[in-house]
Amino acid sequence: MKRFFLPLSAAVLVSLASCGDNNHSADTAGNTATDSTMTDMPAHDSAAMNMPDAATAAPGTPDPNGPTAPHATDEEFMKSAAHSDQNEIQQSKMALAKGVTGMVKEHAEKMIADHTKSTNDLKAIATKKGVTLPTDMDAEHKAMAPEIEKLSGKAFEDKYMAQMVTDHQKTANTMAAHEKMTQDADLKGFISKTLPVVQQHLANSQKHSDMKM
Repeated sequence: MKRFFLPLSAAVLVSLASCGDNNHSADTAGNTATDSTMTDMPAHDSAAMNMPDAATAAPGTPDPNGPTAPHATDEEFMKSAAHSDQNEIQQSKMALAKGVTGMVKEHAEKMIADHTKSTNDLKAIATKKGVTLPTDMDAEHKAMAPEIEKLSGKAFEDKYMAQMVTDHQKTANTMAAHEKMTQDADLKGFISKTLPVVQQHLANSQKHSDMKM
């Protein structure tokens, strides 16, 4: 029995080894295909994959599923960032003109101060690179401004703060994505300094929205 069993066992082992080699080859081919696919992915897609999950992200954290506007070039990004500053500055000036009070007033004042500083910082970089920045809100915010201006009291405050959440989420997403995409040291430095401020604005806006619930 022992003499019969040993040759049979050897044959089984040889067969298993052959199957293992075949599976290893298939796995290697599969991994190569996956690596090739990942390499060919656009940079902004890779950045989005690395962002925190929306369900577990802390307040103020860029949301990969939220509104965003990734840009292919540094010039597009700078112009978008300048529009974002103006969106927040001009909406906040409208809020102060409406006579908002308390936390909303403090928020509006902070928006004007922080986004004015951001504009000045970005302008220095844009001038260095020959880029002319816009000095007004983007088309979307210009279109919605008349409707917001018709509101007053709590209705205005709620709409203003809700828009702050939307706007700062979009800006935070865009900055986080472009920081990974750009090769420009000046813009990387600008984003690393400005993004935490935008995230704080977002967290404060979200806090106000939660308090209404």
